[in-house]
Amino acid sequence: MKVAEKTTRLIPTKQEILEDYRLASESREISYIGRKEVFMGKAKFGIFGDGKELAQIAMAKVFRDGDFRSGYYRDQTFMMAIGQLTSQQFFAQLYAHTDVDAEPASAGRMMNGHFGTRTILPDGEWKDLTKMKNSGSDVSCTAAQVPRLLGFAYASKLYRENPALHKSEKFSINGNEVAYGTIGNASTSEGHFFETMNGAGVLQVPLVMAVWDDEYGISVPNKYQTTKSSISKAMAGFQRDAKDKGIEIMTVNGWDYMALRETFEKAEQIARNEHVPVLVHVVEITQPQGHSTSGSHERYKSKERLDWEHAYDCNKKMREWILAENVATDQELDAIEDECREIAKNARNNAWNEYRESLQKDIDTAVSVIESIAQRSRAKNKLLSIAKGLKEGLNVNKLDVTRSSKKALRLVREEPSKSRDMLIFWLKEIEKKRHEEYSSELYSETKYSALRVEPIAPVYSEKSKVVDGREVMQACFDEALTNDPRVFAIGEDVGKIGDVNQGFAGLQDKHGEIRVTDTGIRETSIIGQGIGAALRGLRPIVEIQYLDYLLYTIQTLSDDLASLSYRTKGGQRAPLIIRTRGHRLEGIWHSGSPMGMIINAIRGVYVLVPRNMTQAAGMYNTMLRSDDAALIIESLNGYRLKERLPDNVGRYCVAIGQPERLREGRDITVVTYGSMCRIVLEAASQLAEYGVELEVIDAQTLLPFDVNHMIVESVKKTNRLIVADEDVPGGASAYILQKVLEEQKAYQYLDNQPGTITAKEHRPAYGSDGDYFSKPNAEEIFDRAYEIMNEVDPVNYPAIY
Repeated sequence: MKVAEKTTRLIPTKQEILEDYRLASESREISYIGRKEVFMGKAKFGIFGDGKELAQIAMAKVFRDGDFRSGYYRDQTFMMAIGQLTSQQFFAQLYAHTDVDAEPASAGRMMNGHFGTRTILPDGEWKDLTKMKNSGSDVSCTAAQVPRLLGFAYASKLYRENPALHKSEKFSINGNEVAYGTIGNASTSEGHFFETMNGAGVLQVPLVMAVWDDEYGISVPNKYQTTKSSISKAMAGFQRDAKDKGIEIMTVNGWDYMALRETFEKAEQIARNEHVPVLVHVVEITQPQGHSTSGSHERYKSKERLDWEHAYDCNKKMREWILAENVATDQELDAIEDECREIAKNARNNAWNEYRESLQKDIDTAVSVIESIAQRSRAKNKLLSIAKGLKEGLNVNKLDVTRSSKKALRLVREEPSKSRDMLIFWLKEIEKKRHEEYSSELYSETKYSALRVEPIAPVYSEKSKVVDGREVMQACFDEALTNDPRVFAIGEDVGKIGDVNQGFAGLQDKHGEIRVTDTGIRETSIIGQGIGAALRGLRPIVEIQYLDYLLYTIQTLSDDLASLSYRTKGGQRAPLIIRTRGHRLEGIWHSGSPMGMIINAIRGVYVLVPRNMTQAAGMYNTMLRSDDAALIIESLNGYRLKERLPDNVGRYCVAIGQPERLREGRDITVVTYGSMCRIVLEAASQLAEYGVELEVIDAQTLLPFDVNHMIVESVKKTNRLIVADEDVPGGASAYILQKVLEEQKAYQYLDNQPGTITAKEHRPAYGSDGDYFSKPNAEEIFDRAYEIMNEVDPVNYPAIY
């Protein structure tokens, strides 16, 4: 197997040293100017990377094409050093410029200091990631960038050790890529960090984690953050040795230019050549402007500390070193610094002018139309005042254009005119434009969208076996692993025993441990492992053993995966499939159905709730053909129920966002999903004996929900609606009602008050009786439906109770 060749340390030339100093100086200047822009009101908030310039330049020296970064919001110098950020783009993000060419990281959707490269072309195809320097899209929440770092590194392990992936030319060159993470010292106290570093040590993956340690977490010093006030000392037990595998730990001062270069060179060689994770603890970092524009660090740092920070500022120390080594003169360095100030000022001016020019056309149009309306309006003076405010206002924004236009229309609501019609039309067009700028790309809008995967019906023949539901899943996963070398599965107990419900039984033996792999109990980093690998072109299926355990992962799912497509405006996509199981079981744990929490926390990830394993398998097939992420929740009590195994088990696809009518009925529409389908169908059979016909609809997917509005068509027929599910009151049932009544406007066809049948507010009690009295049951559904019919026709449906 070819691995990266060991690099030989070279003493830098004068030109290289001065270019590094130039970059450090330019980065420092944009930090200074950026802070001023916030205080002048031209930007809302600022957070900057001053004080970390030299460490980031040193790390960039060993960052190669194909490598991946998963960092945080102070890495501006690093991004500039690898050629993925210009000073003008830095300011464009500060001003929230929504032009993706001006601000490619997020098209103005993320606050400044949040970086990322665009890995997906506009047509949905992947770029060649081996020929570019890659950065995952940053996440603000502390340590939230860390879990997916494990996935970036794990992908290299898979690309190196799975022969079937050796021709993945766009994504890897034999797994030689290194994943680089960055984090502030205080954030290492988060569980995400420890969980990920433990996983990296177990997996032995090419990961370099750089900790920028300025000894504070906003105002809280290290002595309150970290054991021994040092993350490298605290993690000393992770240090590898001749006997045990582990991680390599290095410590270096953040102001020592040559030591930083040497340290990162060693770290890179260990990670790239040996596939061993490395922790680089960069200490004695300073933060010249404090944490952010939200406050001053003079409030909590002593005079002695502030004096020390001034003396040990990395740029200042580099200047002193250059002079001491006779690399350049004072005059040469002064000239570089002066030039950098001009470059930074020009970048700011150009970014601001481009941002304002993009807005000026809308301002001019609004002013022109409002002034035109004013000429024949009784509210002329007020309208002209509105126009003047737009024309002469300081730092007028898009929201001001919309507000002013709507205020103008209110004034002339009883004065029809062509100019008024023109403003109404233009405002509607502007609203479409704003939707594209601020609300598009939550899910894939490419040709690979899950919504565009053509449904394929399961095929049955006389040879189709009747099997346990788990065997349908097993056959589906077997086909996926056989047909696509990018597919792999990880999770607790997934490998050797084939998961606790046998969906992967025997598949590790057949496809190898590299494809079907056990993990430790570390749900958050399992999700991160999947996100990072999916961002590198693989198709992971990651298992969270039970639905309850999803609570461990909600932060990563919500803040990273769910917002990924949105916050990059389609520039990055992680087609991850999360597999879990839930709903009916006995006891407080492993039996809840917190669907409301899930669907409200992870908009941006499709939530699929199959009623049986045949439907589940079709959903897996669909998602594997798409570039969207999905959570698939299998029914925990369905693995032993009998189903017919489709002949085309690896090929049939279930349409996403389309409910299925399970039973025709004339009296009441009942919408449900998952394990509740069997309960509702049982109640429907009982009701039919008493002349009540339910129309039972399986929603199948909650995100997206009934994209073709099939349910309202049922309500038009029955004029009555019940939503039944296992969530708590006001959970998913309330979401479904909002979709059906408000979005589909089904309220106008109802003859009776719509109702919900849900679980109790508490978690389910243990035992069969506890389940029965905690969750909806067939008798409860019978009674609710019968009560509705009693209200409609008490003669034919006399009261039971």
